[in-house]
Amino acid sequence: MSYFFTSESVSEGHPDKIADQISDAIIDNFMAFDPQSKVACETLVTTGLVVLAGEVKSKTYLDVQKIARDTINKIGYTKGEYMFDGNSCGVISAIHEQSEDINRGVDRAEGEEQGAGDQGMMFGYATSETDNYMPLALEISHRILKELAILRRESKQINYLRPDAKSQVTIEYDDNNKPARIEAIVVSTQHDEFDQDEKKMLATIKSDILNILLPKVIASLPQNIQALFGDDIKYHINPTGKFVIGGPHGDSGLTGRKIIVDTYGGKGAHGGGAFSGKDPSKVDRSAAYATRHIAKNLVAAGVADEILVQVSYAIGVAEPMGIFVNTYHTSKTKLNDGQIAEKVKEIFDMKPTAIENRLKLRNPIYLETAAYGHMGRTPEVKTVSYTAPNGDTVEIEVETFTWEKLDYVDIIKESFNI
Repeated sequence: MSYFFTSESVSEGHPDKIADQISDAIIDNFMAFDPQSKVACETLVTTGLVVLAGEVKSKTYLDVQKIARDTINKIGYTKGEYMFDGNSCGVISAIHEQSEDINRGVDRAEGEEQGAGDQGMMFGYATSETDNYMPLALEISHRILKELAILRRESKQINYLRPDAKSQVTIEYDDNNKPARIEAIVVSTQHDEFDQDEKKMLATIKSDILNILLPKVIASLPQNIQALFGDDIKYHINPTGKFVIGGPHGDSGLTGRKIIVDTYGGKGAHGGGAFSGKDPSKVDRSAAYATRHIAKNLVAAGVADEILVQVSYAIGVAEPMGIFVNTYHTSKTKLNDGQIAEKVKEIFDMKPTAIENRLKLRNPIYLETAAYGHMGRTPEVKTVSYTAPNGDTVEIEVETFTWEKLDYVDIIKESFNI
């Protein structure tokens, strides 16, 4: 029987995503000057105010207020009329040193025996329904908002856009769990009040979204996905009416409150732990990346069309408590899911230090993850630079989104005799 599935995304200017980006910008600066930093940084944003809290153990000193302001300005909150802008908002820091009771279980004399930074379970997921092995509804939702951000910054056609926005896509699946058509698309975007006639203003916004934004999004998709955009799609553009008051002035924002947007849009599963603001010793982050890496490489290697991988840890213990695999009855091998999990254990070392080394996680690579999803992104080698409060500057060559690399496909094929 056919069914509907929906995923949403939020823009870089959404209050929760502002908080995520500030937290991850702080992580990156600590990693740049002291790769062994232990950081857990939470951010609250509201009208005219940023509050930073958390725990840090590091050899470096940072001007966290400047980092927060620079991040806010880069997102696009640069005008006083937004009631929140990087140059004038207050920034309060309540960051303090990491608890020794936590640190004693994480640091070890032998690096490979570094304990997990917390207990918990983490999930990774992959599906063959898109080229980047991500759920289709979430992929389209992300693309809508990425393109909207480009239009906001570069387009002379749409010059009224403000940074806050949300999107949502509903897809109908057929009896074989394959995408059949797009049922509905929702786009809500913050905007200037550019016309006193509200009906005329909303009509302009709807026309621009339908005739300028969405054609760009559709053109960026593969032909088989473009075919899902029929004439019967239900469009809801700013369905509540005008959306002038937005960002942190419209709603407060907190780090770690968009974990489903960050991962798989509700597909698969989630262990509940947020990513942003956490250094890679926190397995909430590093193990979620590692399980995505495993699931993606398993699907790409042809083990199954859809795979969920779970790993779990005890705080201070290096070896995971267990590894679980669910192929949703799409396995292409003669092995059952338990046997596939045993092979995963043989191929992938899931100790925290092994994950950090395999995925090159002790680098300043995290700000880029904090908007438009941590998964399904394109790995890239780039040089980044950071300046400390004393004027010292470092340049580092980093590789982003390493967990998206298909570098274990051949190893998996050999192990599974594919």
